[in-house]
Amino acid sequence: MRRILIVGGGYAGFYAAWKLERKLRSGEAEVTLVDPRPYMTYQPFLPEVVAGSVEARHAAVSLRRHLRRTRVVAGTVTAIDHEHRVVTVQPADGDTFEVTYDLIVVTAGAVTRKIPVPGIAEQAIGLKHVEEAVAIRDQLLTAFDRAAALPPGPRRRKLLTVTFVGGGFSGVEGFGELLSLATALFKRYPELRRDELGFHLVEASGRILPEVTDRPGRWVVRSLEQRGAHVHLKTQVTSAVDGHVVLSTGVEFDSELIIWTVGNGGNPVIGRHTDLPVDERGLVVVRPDLRIGTESDPVPDAWAAGDDAAVPDLASAVPGARTVPNAQNAYRQGKLLAHNLVATLRGREPKKYVHHSLGAVATLGLGHGIFQYRRIVITGLPAWLMHRGYHMLAVPSWERKARVFAIWLTAALFGRDTLSLAAVQHPRAAFVSGGEPSVLPE
Repeated sequence: MRRILIVGGGYAGFYAAWKLERKLRSGEAEVTLVDPRPYMTYQPFLPEVVAGSVEARHAAVSLRRHLRRTRVVAGTVTAIDHEHRVVTVQPADGDTFEVTYDLIVVTAGAVTRKIPVPGIAEQAIGLKHVEEAVAIRDQLLTAFDRAAALPPGPRRRKLLTVTFVGGGFSGVEGFGELLSLATALFKRYPELRRDELGFHLVEASGRILPEVTDRPGRWVVRSLEQRGAHVHLKTQVTSAVDGHVVLSTGVEFDSELIIWTVGNGGNPVIGRHTDLPVDERGLVVVRPDLRIGTESDPVPDAWAAGDDAAVPDLASAVPGARTVPNAQNAYRQGKLLAHNLVATLRGREPKKYVHHSLGAVATLGLGHGIFQYRRIVITGLPAWLMHRGYHMLAVPSWERKARVFAIWLTAALFGRDTLSLAAVQHPRAAFVSGGEPSVLPE
């Protein structure tokens, strides 16, 4: 049997393995998937996890539960030696080991792009994984509890100030959902005043949501500002030491919670620890059929897709355009990968990846959203319902669809669950203190 190795269990990797299990004949090939996490994160649900509208576990899809014929290896691929068909894997415990293969599928994804701003490394949280979304939600809820026990003043205002850095889809959706949650909390905290809440969205360019056109983008800014937010365009964070945020415009304020969503950076393993061809951004060079290499110089037995691959966008009229690194493309590329792998194993020609965008849809908080398909723009509640409907259909497995729908239905009847479980991040604190008064680390 041919040995197929998939590096990364994100969108593209998970769907490639999932579809391979359905397409491969018995004994035709064996599939191994390597990823440090035991689940695939459904990232479009992370903003709703932040707001408590989706349970954290329901935004993750178990690899072992759904990939029943795939060997799942818990570890991080630290090097790829394609010439010798071997990768090096670092498990969470123990020494590194090697995994050999005949065909490789590189779907390692991207990492959060970091910029050396003083204080960000010590203060900020990303929004790329379930753990980060849960931490953001718990920190906001805990901040409200702590602020309610303080008199009005700078410390209380800092606890009630949130800063998002980055105005792409992840940042704007997370910002809108967290703002929706924070606004709803005031009815349960009569000690606090609405004007003490500070929500700041900082974006270096002159607009947010680059996936929509200028006019809908301006509508989103106005909508957020009407809800009490501060949107800083053409602005950068120059310092965030000890939570004191300094902007390039000269504006300064203290912020207890800082979320960093400035976009993706190249996976360092792919960019620096492989003999596969990569471009100047550290992305794997990929042909339209998702085989690694160029039309004139293909790399045998090597495929790639998702955020770590520079996939040509054949649907774009712009010469040399690459597909946008988003869930919509990664999902479809993963499915095509499985089809093309099976086709080549059986002596058929693979298909090229061509995908015409279905439009852009974003949640901006409970009951708020925006959708755009070409010149068609829908805003408000209808767009928010479209966002929920689309992702209900897109999240993999009927089991996950049912769980998410049940949570949404429960929230519609009884409201969102606003209980903070920040203490779970320090599970030994009560045991160590032995009942003595203690303060959890911030």
